[in-house]
Amino acid sequence: MSKNTAGDPGLNSQDKSPEQQRGVLITVAVCVFFMLAVLAGFLNKMGQPRVLTEAEMRANGTVELERPRILDNFTLVADSGDNWETGELAGRWTLVFFGFTHCPDICPTTMSTLNSFYQMLDPETRADTDILLVSVDPKRDTADKLRQYVDYFNPEFAGVTGEFLNLKRFANQLNVPFNKVPLEDGEYTVDHGSQVVLINPRGHYHAFFKAPLDPAKMKLTYRSLRATYNG
Repeated sequence: MSKNTAGDPGLNSQDKSPEQQRGVLITVAVCVFFMLAVLAGFLNKMGQPRVLTEAEMRANGTVELERPRILDNFTLVADSGDNWETGELAGRWTLVFFGFTHCPDICPTTMSTLNSFYQMLDPETRADTDILLVSVDPKRDTADKLRQYVDYFNPEFAGVTGEFLNLKRFANQLNVPFNKVPLEDGEYTVDHGSQVVLINPRGHYHAFFKAPLDPAKMKLTYRSLRATYNG
């Protein structure tokens, strides 16, 4: 003879006591909260930059100095025509590239790559990241011409130039060579290093990105450098 369980009070959730129902709700709430906490932690970890080893940094084209180098203060000329001092680099991260507006290939390619890198950054990182072109051709690169040149790539970029001796001293401290080379037609060009130098928020030489530059690799190593920076 089969039993009729439809009326069994032990199997009817509506017959549970208020205390039992409250216990079930609390258990469900705790489980949901735990799952949300785990998901939030996972998403937060996914959003954090991955810290790279020295070997990984070099494999991605970036070299971090063992000790950031303190720079001397030099007075140069900003693309606004105002005086600019290297001490103004403090307070933000700055990527510095030495080039000139008459450069036929390396400079426009590098500036375009820097713009791609800059656009790939999240808004918070971009907010304290500067891109600076230092012209090694002060004879032809006036402040106005320099401003027009950097504007072409990104209006948020900046340019500086100045007296040859100060430019040379600044470049030497960042291990960037450059040299004026006469041409057969009586004009000249300027040979210069193609690396991009990274200045940290203390205004110190922190690292450099080697050519050929890759925006995605630069973003990866830049985020790692920022994550390990202790100020």
